[in-house]
Amino acid sequence: MEHTSLQYTIEGAPDYAFIDVKLPQDTIIKVEASSMATMDTNIEMKTKFKGGLSRFLTGESIFINEFKTKNGSGRIGIAPSMPGDIKHVYLDGNQAIFLQNSGFLASSTDVLVESKFQGLMKGFFSGEGLFLIKCSGRGDLFFNSYGAIIELDVNDGYVVDTGNIVGFTEGLEYEITTIGGYRSLFLSGEGLVAKFRGSGKIWIQTKKVRPLVYWANPFRPQKG
Repeated sequence: MEHTSLQYTIEGAPDYAFIDVKLPQDTIIKVEASSMATMDTNIEMKTKFKGGLSRFLTGESIFINEFKTKNGSGRIGIAPSMPGDIKHVYLDGNQAIFLQNSGFLASSTDVLVESKFQGLMKGFFSGEGLFLIKCSGRGDLFFNSYGAIIELDVNDGYVVDTGNIVGFTEGLEYEITTIGGYRSLFLSGEGLVAKFRGSGKIWIQTKKVRPLVYWANPFRPQKG
């Protein structure tokens, strides 16, 4: 049975996943800004500043909202901004998880959520942002994707396109490179990849956002 401290259900997965969480009285859940969809009237919201300048520079939300039940239990519905899947992981305090900037969705209050600089070279060349989100501590963590989420066990090494990475466990090392050199980057249609080393878990998404943006660009309204 899955370990969890929160009572929840995930509906609509993997295409349009949505979480329904039941919170006991005086319980707090942290939710990515703008992701609350529904809630009972006895739940109060407070906005917390998280990540500071680092997330501001990436263009991502710099606020995490905290929702707390008053005068009894309550339910809250959480919906990510992108269509796709939601994954739940219970952090036991022994190992952190790193997520892409848009990956964090919600967590219990004892999970520490902070931005971590991944280096100018890694961030610039990956095209996925200069900062990762580090989630550590003990409690429930929910993260989301574009498309379905697949969990992979890595025992030695693995190669993943940077656009398909959702998150990975602490202890895995990686470098950003290409398959077949930079010439093949333009001729093969394949993007930049992350070469992981070590043992741990990687979560990937079955869709990439950038091809969708390229496909939709010709349909944007043109000025005059």
